[in-house]
Amino acid sequence: MHDIVLLSTADWDNPFWTNKQHMAVNLAASGYRVLYIDSLGLRRPSLQAQDTSRMARRLRRGLRAPRKVRENLWVLSPLVLPWHHSMIVRRLNKTWLTLCLTLARAHLGLKPEMLWTYNPLTMDLLDVRRFKRLVYHCVDDIKAQPGMPAETIGEAEPRLIAAADCVFCSAPKLAEYCRGFNARTYFFPNVADYEHFSKALADDTIIPDDLARIPKPRIGFIGALSAYKVDFTLLRQIALARPEWSIVLIGKIGEGDPWTDPRLLEGLKNLTVLGPRDYALLPGYLKGIDVALLPNMINQYTAGMFPMKFFEYLAAGKPVVATDLPALKDYRNLVHIGTSPADFIAKIEQALAEDGRQSLSRLEAAREHTYAKRLEKMMAVVRGL
Repeated sequence: MHDIVLLSTADWDNPFWTNKQHMAVNLAASGYRVLYIDSLGLRRPSLQAQDTSRMARRLRRGLRAPRKVRENLWVLSPLVLPWHHSMIVRRLNKTWLTLCLTLARAHLGLKPEMLWTYNPLTMDLLDVRRFKRLVYHCVDDIKAQPGMPAETIGEAEPRLIAAADCVFCSAPKLAEYCRGFNARTYFFPNVADYEHFSKALADDTIIPDDLARIPKPRIGFIGALSAYKVDFTLLRQIALARPEWSIVLIGKIGEGDPWTDPRLLEGLKNLTVLGPRDYALLPGYLKGIDVALLPNMINQYTAGMFPMKFFEYLAAGKPVVATDLPALKDYRNLVHIGTSPADFIAKIEQALAEDGRQSLSRLEAAREHTYAKRLEKMMAVVRGL
């Protein structure tokens, strides 16, 4: 099967790439023809600027034909009503999406061979019987995210899991849940673009000026600064306890969670929020960081999360200090786990004291966890159905 419709939960042009964009790129690079469907807005919209600007972009693109973004890869941005908790709205969206997808496939000459979906409401939004294969790639406990129609997702997702020809999960807890509805469930952790992030080790990679000006040692985090994911209280405690350290945060505050309150990150001389940075520049920022952090909250959402940054940090050769995320249980030889604020600080001190020999095992692990290798294993499962 060479034609794939990929139903995403992230917009293609979102600067903070997730599994969905990387998977689409790797599928296309492997010779599959991919139609990437932008997020259908599961989270209820807010009046924050990030939501209103996104809705304006969708209105501009909503009636356009699919646009080509890479070889073998097109993006469709259909208009939908965002109130997915309503059965009437879901039925209207399903009728409209079916028409949009039929026209898009006809325009591109794509066959209804495979639907690869990340959306737990897929059964309510598309007629999956039109496709020869249905793959559900479960990478988050989406119903645990702020603003989601949790009850609706909780009812719809088990039906999708049971109907799928196979289910791929990125965290052990997600795999355990999905196996309760479908025995053809496989665990594949999140991976990294090793070639890109290993540039942090190259002599000719330059540390950006805004980071180079910050005193060492630099303790850094790169990612979405959203309150349901990142423990802002922990970051503040670290900054207050070790004023000689520079805490550097690279990412957008409130990404995916417009209700995030950033006040805990304010008023600290040794804590700097640089804001989001272009993906192409991240190796340079990692080169200038002494210890990389995964200061995640411990809650329902993170219990089913495998942090994408983990193998990206390892590919850059950086020591990693993380909270006790269940998904990292099998990788404790590669990461320092902090079980309390005091322990987290102690683990950062241990990481700062490393002599560099430990980076070899981190690099070896990162080389084995790449998008290309994961895709090869996934498609072997699909071909064996």
